[in-house]
Amino acid sequence: MKKALVCGAGGFIGGHMVKRLKAEGYWVRGVDIKEHEFSTLPADDFVVGDLTDPRVVASVVDEGMDEIYQFAADMGGAGYIFTGEHDAAVMHNSALCNLNTVEEAARKKVGKIFYSSSACIYPETIQVDTDNPGLEEGFAYPAQPDSEYGWEKLFSERLYLAYQRNYGIAVRVARFHNIFGPEGTWCGGKEKAPAAMCRKVAETEDGGSIEMWGDGEQTRSFLYIDECIEGVRKLMESDFSDPVNIGSDEMISINDLAIMTADIAGKKISLNHIPGPLGVRGRNSENTLIKAKLNWAPSETLRSGMEKTYNWIADQVSRAVES
Repeated sequence: MKKALVCGAGGFIGGHMVKRLKAEGYWVRGVDIKEHEFSTLPADDFVVGDLTDPRVVASVVDEGMDEIYQFAADMGGAGYIFTGEHDAAVMHNSALCNLNTVEEAARKKVGKIFYSSSACIYPETIQVDTDNPGLEEGFAYPAQPDSEYGWEKLFSERLYLAYQRNYGIAVRVARFHNIFGPEGTWCGGKEKAPAAMCRKVAETEDGGSIEMWGDGEQTRSFLYIDECIEGVRKLMESDFSDPVNIGSDEMISINDLAIMTADIAGKKISLNHIPGPLGVRGRNSENTLIKAKLNWAPSETLRSGMEKTYNWIADQVSRAVES
């Protein structure tokens, strides 16, 4: 039986990975600063602890453990990342999680470690057009991320790859492009665009209006959680160690995302555009490399994922109202 540690198991992607690994027959330990908010995880062991503390990391990484999945980070949507108010915490907390985890993994000779990077590492200068042709992995340098979150992610990519070169630990790195789905943050300021749209539409009466930051013409691609988990597992089973995009190449404007969400809900809504943090103008995943190296790429439509996500968030909204 393989033994895995999931860092950030109390969060959205980490929680789903715990379930996937258990379904595959792994022994799984989860660790996070908090319990999972929406699900009782099937982990064999769950430790509530802060990965910025090296003593916590030392206690959860076992000698010769087969795999570590490192999802833990101080992060959130545009309202958290792009205001500038949380830059120091984002860089300090996330970097410490990574420094502690990779050092302990190398010291205890862990078999393989996965690091969840982000499309936010790509230069801001190539994301100024809403008609973004797709961000190829080689576009990362010369570096100019649009946020301190992106700079920390890029630093940590280099950190993990340096440990691979110097200490021989097998590393896999994925650059995630806007992962969404059920059991993710949907309120409170750290939610991302798909969850925010689902919540706003669910809370709005038919014929009502929702607020949106900017003109809504900014574009993104969004990847459903099941596809993300599948991509990570395929990457971990491969022998490819360079950073690779895990994201959808189905790009959509935020206006159209809102309209799609309202259509799923069976509502007619209008959009009230207001000032707010936006991030880059256009971002899309380019999937040539993952197709070549893994013989796989995401294929589920955005509409399909949004239908499942809206149903889950609408239920959360209904429960919140009832309570």
